[in-house]
Amino acid sequence: MDRSIQARLSAMMFLEFFVWGAWYTTVAVTMTAYGMEGLTHWPFTVNPIAALVAPFFVGLVADRYFATQRVLGALHLLGAAFMFAAPSVIGYPTIFILILLGYNLCYMPTMSLANTLAFHNMTDQESQFPVIRVFGTVGWIVAGLLVSFVGAYFVPEGVIPEKTTFPLYLTAGVSAIYGLYSFTLPHTPPPAEGEEVSIRSIAGIDALTKLGSPSFYVFLASSFLISIPLAAYYNFTQTFLANAGFQDVAAVQTIGQASEVIFMLLMPLFFIRLGVKWMLGVGMFAWVLRYGLFALGAPDVVTWMIISGIALHGICYDFFFVTGQIYMDKKASDDIRGQAQGLIVLVTYGAGMLIGAQLAGWYFNFVRTGEQLSLDQWVTFWWAPAIFAGAVLVFFVLFFDDEVEMSDQSVASVMGASSDEDEKKQPAG
Repeated sequence: MDRSIQARLSAMMFLEFFVWGAWYTTVAVTMTAYGMEGLTHWPFTVNPIAALVAPFFVGLVADRYFATQRVLGALHLLGAAFMFAAPSVIGYPTIFILILLGYNLCYMPTMSLANTLAFHNMTDQESQFPVIRVFGTVGWIVAGLLVSFVGAYFVPEGVIPEKTTFPLYLTAGVSAIYGLYSFTLPHTPPPAEGEEVSIRSIAGIDALTKLGSPSFYVFLASSFLISIPLAAYYNFTQTFLANAGFQDVAAVQTIGQASEVIFMLLMPLFFIRLGVKWMLGVGMFAWVLRYGLFALGAPDVVTWMIISGIALHGICYDFFFVTGQIYMDKKASDDIRGQAQGLIVLVTYGAGMLIGAQLAGWYFNFVRTGEQLSLDQWVTFWWAPAIFAGAVLVFFVLFFDDEVEMSDQSVASVMGASSDEDEKKQPAG
């Protein structure tokens, strides 16, 4: 691949995750500062709603009728308009949340569009995609650092940037720049132009039928269930850090993305040693340990426990979600590989996170007695997802007995080949 194209695709990935990380890790703190502390679960509800809609939009429209770079650019420009409008309605909670829904409906399809564009312009996916994709994680990290440290120069002295609308304006401005930049990316024709439209294939129903086996259903159920407590982390960690006295909330959370990079590089080694079942099991146990550390560290703000919980993100995300996508890829035949990846995205980042965000928001409001949780109340809050994740872990270990054979070469190959579906959602982190 030409170096100039590689640089342009790397910049695309950087911007793709920068605009997500700039607001996603701080919006709960911003909303709390503007009197919406009881509604902070809603941004993390509209995001999975958009994740549920995105595969249908991409499969029915973007993949069949328009050049990828043009759809990418148009969606980011429209998303920028939504995000520019968000600060002006922050005093009207319902309108503010609907604006965020509009933004997410624009943003979530671009995750797969960016991957599609990158793969179309590569000559060697296995070796080239990881190098380009890592710039997405770098973009998320840079966004968090910029909000915390550079943002201080754009807000009144003594005011924490995360508690202002600065992250929203930053997201809007960079989204507009990214939208314009997208039109300069290499021409990428619609990949499924002329193909028959099938709701069954887009929703992954065909894949569900062909892959059906007791262990596969256990894996699918576990993936759905573990995504429910996962929502508590994405939703309330930023609020927890602010309540615990951390000043640079966005910057602190980038520790998780740094750990993600490290464990992603180590995954082939662990995969060969542990296999699918115990890779998935370790990933789920890491969620139990993370929430346990948060609960134990909350009363006296034990910094090393809280930071360690954040640093576990690499194991939490890579060992479960990436391993799960590898498992799906290896089990699926060529004709349903894309459908299989779409199915796991719908189950986890769509349905699981949607239910999890609502449950986490309900439980947060149930536990709190004032405007925010006391440190002792955070203990009660964090033990709930820890126990839930532990129950899912026990269920999975007892009933999942499937394995797939992997070599070092095949793991590296699958990680590159399945990554185009890897981030239809999630926080990069």
